[in-house]
Amino acid sequence: MGHIPFCVLFPVTVLAVVAVAAVDDEYTWPQWKVPLVRKRRTVPLSSPSFSTHPQPELSGTCGIECQHRLPSPSLEDLEQFLSYETVYENGTRTFTSISVQGLNQMTAWSRNASSSSRHKREVYGTDTRFTIADKQFSTKYPFSTSVKVSTGCSGVLVSPKHVLTAAHCIHDGKDYLDGVQKLRVGILKEKSRRGKGGRERGGRRKGRRRKGDTAQEDGQEKEENGGKGRGKGKSRKSRNRRSVESEKPSFRWTRVKKTQVPKGWFKGVSGGLAADYDYAVLELKKSSKVKHMDLGVISSVKKLPAGRIHFSGFDDDQPGNLVYRFCSVSEESNDLLYQYCDAKPGSSGSGVYIRLKEPGKKKWKRKIIGVFSGHQWVDVNGDGTQQDYNVAVRITPLKYAQICNWVHGESSECQVA
Repeated sequence: MGHIPFCVLFPVTVLAVVAVAAVDDEYTWPQWKVPLVRKRRTVPLSSPSFSTHPQPELSGTCGIECQHRLPSPSLEDLEQFLSYETVYENGTRTFTSISVQGLNQMTAWSRNASSSSRHKREVYGTDTRFTIADKQFSTKYPFSTSVKVSTGCSGVLVSPKHVLTAAHCIHDGKDYLDGVQKLRVGILKEKSRRGKGGRERGGRRKGRRRKGDTAQEDGQEKEENGGKGRGKGKSRKSRNRRSVESEKPSFRWTRVKKTQVPKGWFKGVSGGLAADYDYAVLELKKSSKVKHMDLGVISSVKKLPAGRIHFSGFDDDQPGNLVYRFCSVSEESNDLLYQYCDAKPGSSGSGVYIRLKEPGKKKWKRKIIGVFSGHQWVDVNGDGTQQDYNVAVRITPLKYAQICNWVHGESSECQVA
């Protein structure tokens, strides 16, 4: 595993749906007209038992090939799958049914959108992960958006108060995990050996902060140049070699106010499509002071320049350290991605993202286009034959609308992705 701290450049693809206008620049984020997801009715449910335990690997997932044999869901099916449960920190639970509007404004997408070849997960000879141990990078954007979930997973900030993670980090399909009632989220913070005067307040410190931003740009340049930066980070690291461990970032833990999980993830609801709904949103009790990452929708990762995805998480074999990786996508459908990224348990729930230009601007922007589900044993043909893959769930226009509704409510922010 490498220990080179650097920032990230990400091109990926995700979903085939409908663009508002044709995009002639393959390096630009497309704009999508997304449907509206509205609350229909909310009813109270009995409190969960919080009786299950985290599973290191998922098995029996109906994967891309298996899903080809399934009929396309109807509008009624989609409304059932996107209805959701909310669990509050006091242990109470509700169920909210939803309605979907504007689906007819989207081009119906085929369920047979994957590539024809099959790629079994390879046993990689060289570990291509990078440990981001230096606080100069791990507490700077985009790495700072990665969070640790107390059930043993990772997640990503999608607003100052909301974390996107994998549903199986919260619920096993039958019940909520035993740690969910006291769920917490850890956000990386810099350890400070100074008093209050040495914190980020005050003009002098702010000036240094601008310097840090320059250092961050150096890190981005380093990634884009294959690890070769301007040399400043290297000399600074050499001077502070003995103090690296003592200055390693620690976590600031925040309690979770409520969790929301789509019913499509629950066993017996969506049948073979459960893997498509392995995502959840956690609302924090207190807003973080960390810059978050927006959601994005893209039609195909494999057609993007370089065709790569990026994500960072807290792998179990690197306790306390943030681990970054990037890789190519081997196969994709409208809802799932198979990819070659090296990953260990603990990285599940990480936000999968890419970097493209904003429409009409020269500025590049990173957006989350999926959630890393983890290493799974996938039912390939629906006959019980299983192969192991690294799987990510894509952000589709419908999922974008639902997650945006959880975060922002029924606002205009949720009409265009």
